[in-house]
Amino acid sequence: MTPESFSPADTYDPTAAPPPGCPAHGIGPGGLRRLYGPDAADLGAVYEELRAEHGPVAPALLHDDVPIWVVLGHGENMRMVSTPTHFCRDPRQWDALQNGTIKPDHPLMPHFAWQPICCHAEGDEHRRLRGAVTGAMSTIDHRGIRRYANRATQLLVNKFCEKGSADLVSQFAEHLPMAVMCEILGMPEEYNERIVEAARDMLKGTETAIASNAYIMDALTRLTVRRRAEPEEDFTSHLINHPARLSDMEISQHLRVVLIAAYETTANLLANVLRVVLTDPRFRAQLNGGQMTVPEAVEQSLWDEPPFSTILPYVAKQDTELGGQRVRRGDALLFGIAPGNVDPRVRPEPNANMQGNRSHLAFGGGPHECPGQDIGRAIADVGVDALLTRIPDVQLACEEHELNWRSFILNRHLVELPVRFEPKVQQDVSRRPALNPESPQRADDWQVGTVQTRSAAPQPPAAEPVAAETPATAAASTARPNVFRRLLSWWRGE
Repeated sequence: MTPESFSPADTYDPTAAPPPGCPAHGIGPGGLRRLYGPDAADLGAVYEELRAEHGPVAPALLHDDVPIWVVLGHGENMRMVSTPTHFCRDPRQWDALQNGTIKPDHPLMPHFAWQPICCHAEGDEHRRLRGAVTGAMSTIDHRGIRRYANRATQLLVNKFCEKGSADLVSQFAEHLPMAVMCEILGMPEEYNERIVEAARDMLKGTETAIASNAYIMDALTRLTVRRRAEPEEDFTSHLINHPARLSDMEISQHLRVVLIAAYETTANLLANVLRVVLTDPRFRAQLNGGQMTVPEAVEQSLWDEPPFSTILPYVAKQDTELGGQRVRRGDALLFGIAPGNVDPRVRPEPNANMQGNRSHLAFGGGPHECPGQDIGRAIADVGVDALLTRIPDVQLACEEHELNWRSFILNRHLVELPVRFEPKVQQDVSRRPALNPESPQRADDWQVGTVQTRSAAPQPPAAEPVAAETPATAAASTARPNVFRRLLSWWRGE
């Protein structure tokens, strides 16, 4: 079968599939590559094989040998997500769902099933639902997010700083985004170990994923009812009171989308940035030397290890051509974020430094581009910077090759990131900053310890005796550091 004649809508003989354990188990009906099974541990290599065989758009198979197009090219991905006349996110238009090819117990059904959310809507309905989400997001004080993320970071570091060792995945990266998102949504009392575990579990397709989803939805449903009756200055209240007048079901479903998408993306992003800082001496030297800022380090990570590897499904609304392939109406396509980011046509060297370039695919594009991407960036920027300031001598506590990853078609993330450092004293974080303060606060009203900059060099001793300071010169010398400290605190949102 030639690439040009393939369509995921074509029928095939299931008996043609090799038995489990066969050397060709990674190859399915029609000679198509499977994106699951033994080869799924290194989907990056599978994507490159598909690129070499078929070009920027390739045929492949999902679990249960469900056909799908994999979009590998950067330009082809951008064309797909930015052309709503040809491609949509409504899974009800996917032929494989309509004709029974995909069974109700398919392991990816939670990601296929239609929901009353803006991600699956089009036209006026999409504008109504997304308008409510973006309208509520516009009320979020981003400096408030940075203040709260800084405080949450200090609280998390306080839990392990005296020990001199930690796992920065389970003790930091998986907790910071949830703490901040619970505050943004207006349910800080729900933040605990259970909600963190449930958020991570529900995306893995495990036996407990349904129960984890129910736990999340119960918390969000209770929040919706509570804020209907007693609105406050939080995201949920603004979403409820938006002129679009979303129903309670629409409110709770969108709260889940915002919570889980922001949480999973930012947790993976934090872990990935910290991993590179700990394993790549050049990367860390650039940060310490001032050649790269933390926000630039975050963007580099979004190129190299995007928090979501793929998004599915996009569906063709009409017969069309994409990347030299004939895509039929009703065919599904996989938005290839990770393979698109290493497309040789835009990045000839896979390890190239992309500093200053934000054209990665990590947050999508077109009408379904992630509306909360700046929130995730803010949490990651502050979290990484604050953690490295608290424990600047942090080092990886194992060899890099000993790090374990959990791979799945939608993403891959670190299982753990063990580190060691000299034990540190806890910081006093007694004051809780508000996300939306009623009146502006001075920059030094809330500080955690003493602000130090990694780029500041120690002053050499004076070669000659100097004259004693007068009160005026003493005041001037004290004022200059205070001015700089306040400026730095303002920049960090403290």
